Amino acid sequence: MPADAANAAREVLNVCRARGLTVATAESCTGGLVAAALTSIAGSSAVVDRGFVTYSNDAKETMLGVPRDTIARFGAVSEQTARAMATGALAHSPADLAVAVTGVAGPGGGSLEKPVGLVHFACALRGGDVHHQRIEYGDVGRANVRHKALLQALEMLRAMAETVRR
Repeated sequence: MPADAANAAREVLNVCRARGLTVATAESCTGGLVAAALTSIAGSSAVVDRGFVTYSNDAKETMLGVPRDTIARFGAVSEQTARAMATGALAHSPADLAVAVTGVAGPGGGSLEKPVGLVHFACALRGGDVHHQRIEYGDVGRANVRHKALLQALEMLRAMAETVRR
């Protein structure tokens, strides 16, 4: 685990532990990297409830309840799908927070509308807000897109956890 990811994961776990929060992940282009970063830290089981790797559209629908028409209308890589993934992770777990990541890591698969390096993130708080971010990292290589997306997902979890006062 790269040091920056391990440090970011440790921060998420510390903030969540201090606030009594649990986490679920819903990942597509990161393929489980967010859950792996969190669970690479000893004691993470007090915070991490589960992770969903929903690489296919069918997995997004069956595991997270993302509506088929959302994917058909907006695409798997969209704000709407990311938001549905995050809220679906909460609906299919007892977790307090969920983060979702869906994007085009490359090297292929991009288009003018959805270029390689485009990633949509959503972070949801049970009974609260769902925050979305759209980031274009550019065609910087598959590993780099995935690593940057991992760091952004962890940052979103940490920031949302810090808003919770218990």
